Amino acid sequence: MSTIPVYDPLRSEMIHDPYPTYARLLAETPIHWHEGMGAWVVVRHADCLRVLREHETFARDPRRNGEKIPEFRQNVQMMDPPEQTPLRRLLVSAMRAQDKEKLFDDAVTFVRGALTGQRPDQPFDWMSRVSAPFALHMSSALLGVPVPDGSDYAGISHGIALRMDAGLAPENIPEGDAARQRLNDLGESWFPRPEGDTGLVAQLIRRADKEVHGGHYIRNSAAMMFNASYGTIFAMVGNAALLLATVSGLLEEVARPAIRQTGVDELVRFDGPAQGTSRIAVAETVIEGARIAAGDTVVTLLAAANHDPRVFADPQEIKLDRRPNPHLGFGSGPHACFGSEFGKLSVSAVISALNDEGMRLRVAAQPTRRTTATVRSMDVLPVCLER
Repeated sequence: MSTIPVYDPLRSEMIHDPYPTYARLLAETPIHWHEGMGAWVVVRHADCLRVLREHETFARDPRRNGEKIPEFRQNVQMMDPPEQTPLRRLLVSAMRAQDKEKLFDDAVTFVRGALTGQRPDQPFDWMSRVSAPFALHMSSALLGVPVPDGSDYAGISHGIALRMDAGLAPENIPEGDAARQRLNDLGESWFPRPEGDTGLVAQLIRRADKEVHGGHYIRNSAAMMFNASYGTIFAMVGNAALLLATVSGLLEEVARPAIRQTGVDELVRFDGPAQGTSRIAVAETVIEGARIAAGDTVVTLLAAANHDPRVFADPQEIKLDRRPNPHLGFGSGPHACFGSEFGKLSVSAVISALNDEGMRLRVAAQPTRRTTATVRSMDVLPVCLER
């Protein structure tokens, strides 16, 4: 008799390739209680979608469960509707006001510059040479703020990523909270902006209704958006680069204009950064026959849901023309990533820069992944360029 796999995302086999375990969970145990996290783990697409969208039953805001949240952690992502709605609308509106075409052209130029002078026979680390500086550049351009020091910001981002895994590793909480405070301090330095600025932060300042939310919500949310943008682009560009370097003909195919949009979405579905997120049940409910009590934590494994064969035919295959493709790589519901278009724009810019210059990637040595559960990301990706 086979045993039900235990979700242990920090195990080396899971860091390397979690998808076989996800497949078994999808087939054998769509929901189970995880003793280590003290939470329910949900894997099927329909169940994950329900938890993400039913904010009346499943709270993101711990205060709805009686917890206190310090001011430095209060931002739009820690709020639920209806309290969240005015601030989220403000942020979405400011995001939509950005010049996407200009950002795309700038992104392509940056990637080309990062690869200029790189000899075909000279291995380099894609993550430190391209992903990290590109993510900083793009996030700064989007928000209209100065580019932070790369080495200093890498520490902030890594600390926050570790904090996301606090359910599995509570010892990460102090480092993560310290990183969040450093991030908020950085955000404070962006306010106010000159009147002529067109970046997202300037849009927030002009449109913010400080009578609805305290000023710290705006500043913390701007800082949170910067880090979400940085972390998403860093991981997405790394994961995509590994696929482009190892799957024969993938770059040529996904570079075709007719396939680019659906192709980038498929890369996110197939191996995206977001592995899971959690909610707190504020009322008793039932999922797949399991009775969820008020106060219980529910972890949705988004990456597993993105490989649910009930929704995605042949989920283990990359199908660049997959339609429809309702993947949860950027979440769903009131906490869906409102910068998803810019994350996909960044991957598209990398594809365009490589293809237009006639460059291909080849893995030069064994890549390594970061030992994080919530975010799936490369740590070191040694590659060579081929023309």
